[in-house]
Amino acid sequence: MGGAVLGIDKPYGWTSARVVAWVKHHLAARKAGHAGTLDPLATGLVLVATEAATKLISQLQAYEKEYYALLRLGYRTPSDDAEFAPEVVGPPPLLSVAERQALLQEFLGELWQRPPAFSALKLQGQRAYRLARKGAIVSLTPRPVQVFQIEEVAYDPPERWLVRLVCGKGFYVRSFARDVGERLGCGAYLAALRRTRIGPYHVLQALQPDGSHLQYGRSPQYGSLPR
Repeated sequence: MGGAVLGIDKPYGWTSARVVAWVKHHLAARKAGHAGTLDPLATGLVLVATEAATKLISQLQAYEKEYYALLRLGYRTPSDDAEFAPEVVGPPPLLSVAERQALLQEFLGELWQRPPAFSALKLQGQRAYRLARKGAIVSLTPRPVQVFQIEEVAYDPPERWLVRLVCGKGFYVRSFARDVGERLGCGAYLAALRRTRIGPYHVLQALQPDGSHLQYGRSPQYGSLPR
């Protein structure tokens, strides 16, 4: 069997492994794998390769990715996303258009990024997120990453900021949110995330799993600011 590469619009709360299981069940595929994990609290495009097309997974993982990220300023969480209840850090500043553009430009191009503690990277032979969940202090080594495009989509002052990013392999949007908060001195975390494109594959052409729905948006491309 030749197999295929399928775009799936992952629903909120699903793991990437559950997406693969859905594909195997509904397409009666004997072999399948995804080309890049998307966190359960995120929605959007996951590529699943079946049968002989699984040989293309490493190639698919190298494609650039497009995200719409909702940042919440003035707070932080242990996981840098909405998995944990946010902790108040301080009132975020009211940012002018010029200040917001200048801040985003700091993240454009090649940069060093420290992965979030709650990640699947290994530390001391264990997954970092497992150590973090046990209460261990996890500090991962910064890695080179690349951001090709970054722009503001919407700003709802003072706390909510929706940003579009196009980035390379290994970029953590949760780390980006954390770093924005550190730059501003008020904290920030990733309140919502939607992946809309991986290379030439777009979520507008993706399959919708059973029971899926847009968790926080009215458009399949990007959501309105959730309340």
